[in-house]
Amino acid sequence: MSERPIDRLSRPDIPASDFHQESSYTLPVEEVASQRNRPLTHIALFLITVLSTMYVGSLHYAGFSTDFVDTIPTVAFLQGAWYSVTILAILGTHEMGHYLACRYYGVDASLPYFIPAPPFIFLTGTLGAVIRIRDRVPTKRMLFDIAAAGPIAGFVVAVPALYIGILLSRVVPLPPDFVGLSLGEPLLYQFVEWNIWGTIPEGYTLNLHPVAFAAWFGLVMTALNLFPVGQLDGGHISYATLGSRSTMVTVGSVFLIVSLALVLSVSWAAWAVLLILMLLVSGVRHPRTVDDHIPLDKRRYWVALGTLVIFILCFTPVPIEFIGQ
Repeated sequence: MSERPIDRLSRPDIPASDFHQESSYTLPVEEVASQRNRPLTHIALFLITVLSTMYVGSLHYAGFSTDFVDTIPTVAFLQGAWYSVTILAILGTHEMGHYLACRYYGVDASLPYFIPAPPFIFLTGTLGAVIRIRDRVPTKRMLFDIAAAGPIAGFVVAVPALYIGILLSRVVPLPPDFVGLSLGEPLLYQFVEWNIWGTIPEGYTLNLHPVAFAAWFGLVMTALNLFPVGQLDGGHISYATLGSRSTMVTVGSVFLIVSLALVLSVSWAAWAVLLILMLLVSGVRHPRTVDDHIPLDKRRYWVALGTLVIFILCFTPVPIEFIGQ
């Protein structure tokens, strides 16, 4: 495989001091990276995810149109586009943020893989999207930029989608015998709802338009990705910012998630199990970069603080709760 070294001339944006240990580190050339992508796989997964989110979206729209009245609505498949386009835009922008940052630094990465989910099991029709980074990222600055680019890009799309979705929603009476799922409200969601609808009277609720539900799911996914654990975006950001101290943050975060699952909401159980399995496979300590001892610059510390703010705005302690009889 043809490779080229990273040197000071090819990466002028990195200080010379960062290269004292990385002159022997090699990355594949772009031509090889493009050959390793399998466009048919990406296209097939994307099209399947479009169909699964369109179908789920049509059900969400049918439910929205009834205003909690016990009627059997006609399901219009094309109405599912409200949800499908919104959620795929949020997830796709998130992953393209990672991908373009990888391309900027010459790190070999795949195009986004969209992950469809059985629509009869998952309310979302998708489990998200991922890219595969095939190279070890050599420096903390590269690692930080690649990790932070995704949630920031996705958040930029999710915020206007949330405003549009809440605006399209409507306040309706909540039936006293209502049985169903209640969605936890992140701080950003609560602010937008109050900004548009004010204080909702007791006995009433906001009937979410499918665009609002997609935006809600985008916020929750952003918060999950920003947990400072392992190979999640938040884990990379935590390591690049805190160095070896990030290990304690990882342990504390997993303990928090397990506590949330045991005390507040069983909806955290699956996430807790996935994170524990991730740490069993990859270890608690984040893999070191060649410049492990070199701190980030102040600008990136401010960006790290910004990702923490995004996490707080998108986080909800009880994501999903069953209510009713």
